[in-house]
Amino acid sequence: MSRPDVLASGAARRIYLRLLSYARPYWRMFALSILGMLVYAATEPLFAAMMQPLLDGTFVTRDAEQVRLMPLILLGIFLVRGFSGFVNNYCLKWVGRRVVADLRQAMFDQLLRAPARYFDQQGSGQILAKFTYNVENVANAATSAITTLVRDGFTVLGLVAYMLYINAALSALFLVVGPAMAAAIKAATRRFRRHSKRIQEQMGELTHVTQEVIDGHRIVKAFGGQDYERAHFSQVNERTRALQMKMVATESISVPLVQLISALAIALVLYLSTLQGLKANISVGEFMSFIVAMGLLLPPVKRLTAVNSHLQRGIIAADSLFELMDTEPEADRGERVLDRAQGQIEYRNVTHAYDAQKGPVLHELSFRIEPGETLALVGRSGSGKTTVASLLPRFYDPQSGEIRIDGIPIRELTLKSLRAQISLVSQDVVLFNDSIARNIAYGHPEPVPRAELERVAEAAHALAFIQALPQGFDTLIGDRGVLLSGGQRQRLAIARAMLKDAPILILDEATSSLDTESERHIQAALETLMQGRTTLVIAHRLSTIEKADRILVLHQGRILESGCHNDLLERNGYYARLYRLQFGNLADAAPAP
Repeated sequence: MSRPDVLASGAARRIYLRLLSYARPYWRMFALSILGMLVYAATEPLFAAMMQPLLDGTFVTRDAEQVRLMPLILLGIFLVRGFSGFVNNYCLKWVGRRVVADLRQAMFDQLLRAPARYFDQQGSGQILAKFTYNVENVANAATSAITTLVRDGFTVLGLVAYMLYINAALSALFLVVGPAMAAAIKAATRRFRRHSKRIQEQMGELTHVTQEVIDGHRIVKAFGGQDYERAHFSQVNERTRALQMKMVATESISVPLVQLISALAIALVLYLSTLQGLKANISVGEFMSFIVAMGLLLPPVKRLTAVNSHLQRGIIAADSLFELMDTEPEADRGERVLDRAQGQIEYRNVTHAYDAQKGPVLHELSFRIEPGETLALVGRSGSGKTTVASLLPRFYDPQSGEIRIDGIPIRELTLKSLRAQISLVSQDVVLFNDSIARNIAYGHPEPVPRAELERVAEAAHALAFIQALPQGFDTLIGDRGVLLSGGQRQRLAIARAMLKDAPILILDEATSSLDTESERHIQAALETLMQGRTTLVIAHRLSTIEKADRILVLHQGRILESGCHNDLLERNGYYARLYRLQFGNLADAAPAP
């Protein structure tokens, strides 16, 4: 969904109302905080109102009763003010943190449902910025901004009402400066929105650059990329700082400007009221009460003007959060449930393109895998091997054609039912910063008995190294399993697939980049895992698929050759040339078609 760079006022209002709708389940606490704001706001005009009896009763008439009562009233006002301020602040902060927690949960749930193309199109830094920087701006808009708007707004209204009560003619001057103040605030609002949008984008870029260095710190060090990364980060950091200073400049100009307009009105009222006080029969208490009320107007007006920047940042941040939450989830319109597939797979005239402008990656691909058969896909990079595997669990849907499991189109199956039939072991092993036991049992809703974990670990040739660890299966493996070797991570992935016990298995170059000893263990574990399962193997190292029942040779998204290893070698075609290239017989190798 595309969003405009600068939101119109109507769109901003709708976004803010949508944001406030997340506070609806907590309306009791929200109402209590609003009540606290109103009581707090009501105490402000009382200070001005106290001036009249305080001055007239003590210094003019010297009323002893007034002298005794005024300190008690003042203490009472501060007690009420302190309690109502606590209720307002605590209750609203409570609601605000609940709203933020709910928003984060809703965004995370949406991430789990988001299609693969969303992650292809969005940088991880931009997504992480939504969960950190953007959502905290929303928290400020949902708490501090509301406090200021309601509490200081009612304070201003109360003070103006009191001033009108004392002298309506003089107080009416504040109505004249209202349009000028509104115009200044409106101009500042447009700039706040524009700069807030750009700052959020830069924060996403800042997060992205930082994350890349964290994930790739070994490459940065090995290739001496520190200077480049330092310069890159410095550029992004400087752009972020410059944009934030533009926000500061806008706020620094708008707040004094509105205050200056208010001060001009107050100065004019003060001058006129002084003249009127000399001419009219107005008491010292009334005069000072009016002046104090005018003085008390400035702080809430300043806060109301300053809160505009927080409010606009929050609205822009909420827009980015809702953009994620409004992302179309994975299409899951299937209604059929498959308990356990026999494992027959069929691709029928499958065509797929990631980007229409770049053209299809697969062209009317058709083949069939029988239950228990092992089919290997080989070909150069970009031939479409990984795409074929990605379409089976419906990480993507093909543009045309269909894929069937046991004769059932996979679009008719629920995603949960479809993916329950498939295990995946890939070259890029994904492990989580948790214990070995939890990584092997990942996805199982119920605790897995230790004996079962030991069984699959032994079958995956992983039990020996697990038992050698200090905490065994309870050992934490670090971020992405960084505390384990590549072969150990791969064996845990195989154990995880064994525990799932799905009838269909996808192996995406599961033995690449390993030493000979690790490859021997993993190859043996894979042979155990493949028994009785329909297996789709993506291979770059042709030595790993010599035992496959059938091999499909892909070239530019089309099937070029099909057959077993020996048959393809005898044909002396494309597969034979690839094989000779890999095993060093370059003299017999011919250029690829």
